[in-house]
Order: sequence, then C-alpha cells, then structure tokens
Amino acid sequence: MKPRTRIQKEVVRLSNGLPKPTESQTAYAFEHCFKHYAHRTKGGIITCTECGHRWKSKHQLAESICGCTCPHCGKELEILDTRKRVFRENAYYSVITTRKGYQVVRYFMARATFKVGQPAEYSLNEVVQWWFAPSGKSEIIARLRSMHTLYYDMWNEWSDIALRGNKSHKAYDIDAYKTYPTIKVIPELKRNGFDGDLHNLTPQELFPAILTDSRAETLMKAGQYPMLRHYLHRTFNIGDYWASIKICIRNGYTISDGSMWCDMIDLLRHFGKDTHSPKYVCPTDLKAEHDRLVRKRDRQREREQLKERKQEAKKYEKEYRKLKGKFFGIVFTDGTLNIRVLESVAEFAEEGTVMHHCVWSNSYYLKKNSLILSATIDGVRIETIEVSLKTFKVVQSRGACNQNTEYHDRIIDLVDSNMSLIRKRMRKAA
Repeated sequence: MKPRTRIQKEVVRLSNGLPKPTESQTAYAFEHCFKHYAHRTKGGIITCTECGHRWKSKHQLAESICGCTCPHCGKELEILDTRKRVFRENAYYSVITTRKGYQVVRYFMARATFKVGQPAEYSLNEVVQWWFAPSGKSEIIARLRSMHTLYYDMWNEWSDIALRGNKSHKAYDIDAYKTYPTIKVIPELKRNGFDGDLHNLTPQELFPAILTDSRAETLMKAGQYPMLRHYLHRTFNIGDYWASIKICIRNGYTISDGSMWCDMIDLLRHFGKDTHSPKYVCPTDLKAEHDRLVRKRDRQREREQLKERKQEAKKYEKEYRKLKGKFFGIVFTDGTLNIRVLESVAEFAEEGTVMHHCVWSNSYYLKKNSLILSATIDGVRIETIEVSLKTFKVVQSRGACNQNTEYHDRIIDLVDSNMSLIRKRMRKAA
C-alpha cells in the first residue's frame, strides 16, 4: 500500500530505521517461547535437544515427573519418551518500544527446530508492526500473507515489510505468547494510566482505547481492569452503566467481573432498585448477588408463564374432564408420599412449569390412554407419573428437569400397589 497521509509517510520512514532485535531480546525469545525437551529411548539414553549431549538415565520415574537438567548446557528439560526425532514449534513474540514519539509494538514469528543428537536451531522473523501516534491513530506495517485454506497468518517471510491497509484483519490482531519484559512507553500512555501491565489485553486493544476514550482511561486509572476488558471486548453502551461505575469508583469497589456486574445492574433496574446506591451496585459477593437476582427473575418468569398457560388451559378443561373425569378423586399415600390424579388442565400447566418437563407442552392432558398423577411430600412436587390405561403399568415417572429422585422406585411401587383403584374406575365407567 502506498503511504498517502503525513502519518503514513512518517511511519514508513521510521520503520526503515528500526534496529534489529538485540541479543538480549533474541535470547529471551528463544528461552521463553518454547519448551525445552530431552529425548529418552527405551534403553534409557537421554539426549538434550538443546545442545545434543547424551547421557544414561539414572532415575527414570523421577525424571518423567520432574524432568531433568542437562549436565552439559545446564538447561532444564522436559522428558519425552517417543520415537519421534524431530520437533518443530512456532510462537509469536513481541517487543514494545518507542520511535520518535510513536508507540511501536513489534511482533516476531519465533521458530525452533529440535533434532535429536543436534543442537537446537532457532530463528526470529519480524512479521507485523503496530504504530500508535499520541492521538491514538494507528498504522500497520507487515509482511505479505500467503494464500492458504486453513491459516490466515501464513506469513511470506521473504516479502518486504510494508504499509498495510486492512487494519481490521484478524491476522494482524496478534496475541503474543511472550513479550520482552523491558518495554519503552511514550509519555501520553503513562499519563493516561498505563503502568506497563497489559492486564490480559493486547497492545492494539489497550493503547488506542486509553489514548482516545476518556472512559477507558478512567477505568484504567481506577484499576477497574475486568470492566475495562469487558468494555473493550463486548459491544454494549457503557453509558447505560457509567453512573453506577462511578459510584463503584468513588466507594473504592473493584468490579471483579464486568459481564456479570452489568447483568446484575440490568436485573436491579428490572426490579426497580436504585442503581445509584452503593448498597446495590457494590455487593460484597458479586456472584452470589447476581445469582440471587437471576433466580428471582426466573421465578417471576415462571409466574408469568404459568399465568399465560392457565389462560390457555381454559380452552381444554371441558375436554379433559370428559376424558379423565372418572379418575378424579383418586389419592393414595404411604404416610410420606402422597399421589393424586391431576384434575384440571390448569394443574398440568402448573406441574409442567414447576417441574420443568414436557407434561404441559406435549399436551399430556389430551392423551386418551394416559393418566397423569403427581407425587408430593408435604405439598412439594417430587415426580410426575404417567400410567398407561391399556396396560395399567407405569410408563414413566419424572422429577424436575426429567431427573429421577431418590423416591423414584418407591413412587413406582406405590402406584403399582394401588393400580386396582384405577382399574376399578375404568370398570365403573365402562
């Protein structure tokens, strides 16, 4: 891409003058971007893939668990028991630096080749540069990418590194495996709260945000890092929550989970609570308060759903009474369990809503050859039972969410032992 703007022309010129990675930066990449292995044969011969030195294993079990140290180069190694003799690894590595008032993030493709019996081979090739002006504007300088059906970041490492236009392409949104610990930062980033810690964000996410967005800057300076990550990773209107966020900041409350906290604020609004009050927006246990409000909202939805279902049930009450009215009044117990026939379609609606199964949605009240009973203990529903009016056997007995309860077998035995009551009603009706 040909540079057109003043910043693009300046960035291209400055990029050409960037120095090569220092020996220290290169050594750090090779040391920390890869695992270092020792190859062990069945005969117990260990080969360091770092320097190629070989020696005889002495404590095979301990070495398998804790690894070993090469007596020649002193490298800490992880034991590999395999017939494979060549190992290749790639990793992204970054260096954060400055250049003539610009913040620069340099991404390298680090490669390692380990061959048993030979010294390790390493390479470091720069593939992408992100340049950030103090105003927050950014430009990308990168190598070309080869066409590939599986990999979007198959870099053509023999191509020139040049200005690229499509900054939104995911190939440039690199999350480096390791970053060189010594970084240089422009004064504007320090002024806006950056202290050298990226807080699980990439530089291309964090730097333009705190340079251009006052709310991101405020969250950074206030130490609200989880909320900052949520703000930058999700598409939502932070203005809807900003007043509550400022309450948290003023009260020294750190939001531990941005997504969960925003959900909690939405629920508080739904229930008409004051989202400007520290009592509500600064809970001691965020998860517990969030879960409590979710359960409350679920119960409210159940009540609304039940009300709608009962309205719908009125259309089928007459038909259900005609089909199963002869069984109404059947009740039996063993002293703890109480089992009774459902006597209205409204009861089906309530049973399905409370137990979260399909006795209502699949219209069991219209099944001619099925009789539905409900087992309870002290008025609490335990399981819903279906009895076949052809075979007079229990077809199924389901607890909440179709799970069997500890009373499952006992319920079936109790229904089977009282099946004569159902048979008797059938004979009378006939």
